[in-house]
This record gives sequence, C-alpha cells and structure tokens, in this order.
Amino acid sequence: MSNHSKSSPLTSYFAVWGALLLGTFLTYEAALIDLGRFNAAVALTIATTKALLVALFFMHLKGASEKLLKLVVASTIFFLILLLALSMFDYGTRSFS
Repeated sequence: MSNHSKSSPLTSYFAVWGALLLGTFLTYEAALIDLGRFNAAVALTIATTKALLVALFFMHLKGASEKLLKLVVASTIFFLILLLALSMFDYGTRSFS
C-alpha cells in the first residue's frame, strides 16, 4: 500500500486557483470603488494575499524545511529594502518644476 494522502493535490490546486481568481475579481472591483487614500492599501493587501497563496502552494513552501523558509523570508526582505531604497533614490533625484 502506498503512502499517498487521501485527498489529491489537484483539488487543493483548483481551490487555490479559485481563490486567486476571486482575488483578481476583488482587485478589479476595488479599483472601481473610490476609497480615497486607501485604494493602494486595499490593492496591496489583496496582492499580498495572492502572492502568499502562490508561494505556499505552487512554490511548495507549505510544509517545507525551516531553513528554506528562513532563506525565502530573508531574501524577500532584502529585495524589498533594495526596491524601496532605489525607488526613494530615484524619487529624491527628480526635479519637480
């Protein structure tokens, strides 16, 4: 007898796919609603949730080793800081006339 789990990973993939489609629809609908200065926050929250779903299920980080998770988190934070620093440098060197 094999050690396969009772539920197929295909069902979880379709569930995640449905959640990603729902997130895309929510992003579209949120863009149509005027939320003032919270538009970006809502869109980024939905995008972060979708990225988390992709990382956990399609990149197989769910159930991965702790060392791999630490590496992924550290590299993500590093590149986020790099992106923000370069964006602020670009913004600071522009002339607004």
